[in-house]
Amino acid sequence: MIAGTPVLDLDDVASLEAADAGGILRSAASGGALVRATAAAVAENALHRLADLRPRSLVLISGSGRAARAAGLLIAALGDRTSMPVVSATSIPPWVGPLDVVLVAGDDSGDPRLAEAVDSALRRGAEVVVAAPDEGPMRAAGAGRAIMLPPRVPVLDHNRLLRYVAVGIAVLTALDPHRMGPLVPELSALADLLDAEALRDGPQNEAFHNPAKTLATRMQQRKRLVLSGDSPAATQVATHAAEVLLAATGQIVTAANLAETIAAHARLVAAAGVAAPGYDPLFHDEQLDGPAPVEQVRIFVVTADPDEMAARRRLAVFGADAGMVDADLVNVDAEVAGTAALSGAAQPGEEGRVTVPVRGSELEQLAVLTLRLEMAAAYLRLLGSRPATTPGRFDGGHY
Repeated sequence: MIAGTPVLDLDDVASLEAADAGGILRSAASGGALVRATAAAVAENALHRLADLRPRSLVLISGSGRAARAAGLLIAALGDRTSMPVVSATSIPPWVGPLDVVLVAGDDSGDPRLAEAVDSALRRGAEVVVAAPDEGPMRAAGAGRAIMLPPRVPVLDHNRLLRYVAVGIAVLTALDPHRMGPLVPELSALADLLDAEALRDGPQNEAFHNPAKTLATRMQQRKRLVLSGDSPAATQVATHAAEVLLAATGQIVTAANLAETIAAHARLVAAAGVAAPGYDPLFHDEQLDGPAPVEQVRIFVVTADPDEMAARRRLAVFGADAGMVDADLVNVDAEVAGTAALSGAAQPGEEGRVTVPVRGSELEQLAVLTLRLEMAAAYLRLLGSRPATTPGRFDGGHY
């Protein structure tokens, strides 16, 4: 029996572009553009009213989906180091007043809960920033009193996380540049880093040198996937990636922190091996024997740990179960092709590129991994597409 092969070859650039009529690859690669658009708004003094405020707190009111996930990521990565409490909520807390700043973020300008949050915060005298489309009920609620940061780059819904992360970084930096400046990446430099990652993950690069294609291939080999994070912030990225896989490909994936995943290891092994008595992965060749007669589980662990060996040691528990459960580490490479603006000492690399030997902060690494996972989801979607018969074209997508 010969195992089936994917409909598309990930190294066939023409077929990928032809299959991607909806522009999902371009949308996934637009993380740098989303961050740069926010940087442009800051350069235009969109947040000048926040300078020197020194607020009592910053309240993040989020709609469902990517805005809420971005709020969780920012609090997990920075919450214990900010000069003010950063609070995530679904509605305006009763104590909010003139001493507070409220950031309202969401994709739906007609969400009555978000519009009510904007109106309530303004009536109480708080300074309000709105990261939502400037139209409909949201525009009426702001009525020229709130700071509006509408989207400038159209992308698919599931690719908007990095926009909200960039807005959060911009607001935190505007409120306290002296303390937050060293803790968060400069937006233009972060956009350059994300663009460099998008180039690495582009369809023109072969899978052997393409982290996103490699991830997509390994995900495609298993029907049962677990995405995990080894820190609270990394868990937020893993959960976002699971949501993107569901939205983009229909792939049913679960997400959990690494401690929960390790605790469930014995049950994962037992569940995977129920239908495979006598199965020995050592002598099984999927190209000749077809798919393995087991429900194998693959775990992808998102990490920003600077000690890669320590991160890999935490995965050792998944190596002694006869191939029923295996684990991959998803992290930024030790040398990142891109800009040196984030980490100082840089050296010229091959083909005029710059290699940055320093990994960067946790937030920088997780932003790069977010884009990589979104690109992997786009490739996984295309793997299930029909073969291309016409030249590829990008029509801007249905955003």
